Amino acid sequence: MRDVSIIGIGVTKFGELWDKSLRQIGLEAGLAAIQDSGIKRKDIDALYIGNMASGATIQQEHVSALIADYCGLTNNNIPAVRIESASASGGLALRQGYMAVAGGFADIVVVGGAEKMTDVSDAKSAYTNSMGSDEQWESQVGATFPSLHAMMAQAHIEKYGTKREELSAVAEKNHMHGAMNPNAQFPFPIKADAVSNSSMVSTPLRMLDCAPNSDGGAAVILCSSEKAKKFTDKPVKIIGSGQASDTLSLHHRDDLGRMKAIKVAAKKAFNQAGKTAKDLDLAEIHDNYTITELIALEEIGIFKKGEAGMKTLEGMTRINGEIPINTSGGLKSRGHAPGATGIAQAVEVVQQLRGEAGDRQVKNAKCGLIENHGGTAATAVVHILEAE
Repeated sequence: MRDVSIIGIGVTKFGELWDKSLRQIGLEAGLAAIQDSGIKRKDIDALYIGNMASGATIQQEHVSALIADYCGLTNNNIPAVRIESASASGGLALRQGYMAVAGGFADIVVVGGAEKMTDVSDAKSAYTNSMGSDEQWESQVGATFPSLHAMMAQAHIEKYGTKREELSAVAEKNHMHGAMNPNAQFPFPIKADAVSNSSMVSTPLRMLDCAPNSDGGAAVILCSSEKAKKFTDKPVKIIGSGQASDTLSLHHRDDLGRMKAIKVAAKKAFNQAGKTAKDLDLAEIHDNYTITELIALEEIGIFKKGEAGMKTLEGMTRINGEIPINTSGGLKSRGHAPGATGIAQAVEVVQQLRGEAGDRQVKNAKCGLIENHGGTAATAVVHILEAE
């Protein structure tokens, strides 16, 4: 198996991009990544696109061919593949592209993610999100996506004593980071008290515990490491990649306050990388709700079970803390465009490892982790990146 490096990155602004179509968003992110990498169109061997909801939101299936065509890659008949795994679509597309290069089936691939979530009503968007849960046993009987995560939060509270102020600290910290990200949907700070006093969505989760539905795109260029130096003097190597699954429905799990697939995926990635959580300088975590950041940090092993909330409250996950988490602002502040989210996480970590993150730069960052999951972590994907 060959080593694989990221040699180019591109990301759009996240938000309500009503003046841009899905294909325009995908093109913007892809061209930025290609320009950043220095490759030519003739160098590209394959295209992988993460997208969850285009059929439901814009009535467009066959997204892989659409993006390939609009980006001018069909002139070379480059194979294109769409990856769908709910909100893990981007992270899984990254893994598929990684495996293609690592396995020798391609030398250079473009991995992108794009989503349009705001051209439909809030009710339609919420229903689309619910498709990431179990249709028969959850969404069709009235379990919304927030209510499923609220059950997880309540279970975590009852088992570990997680406090309201700890959940609020997650949102406050991520907005503090996002205020320094020009591509964030909500680039402004918020106070923990504002989170704690925002409108109730599903007990104990309040409005400001929840990430927004967003439009946005992101892309990376993957290349075999042996050829990477031909294009860039700042490649970032993917040293670990792991994926795992869990039951789609919550009621089949023995502990509602855990996301065990994340633990398994992280263990696989750490084993491949020859690293442990103590080796990480930063991490991008899938915080579609404040509780999921806390659970994921514990599953990965960054903190012990029940301690992530307290450590967040103490400031350990801020940019100047012991282990900075979601320096991009996370899904909560940067925004959550499901097909693009996992790729945008990779873009942020690459910027950090290159030393190009500006005001939100983590000092001496050498190793970073990306955790992206779909549904209530029925699919989990973890990657570990290292500066070469």
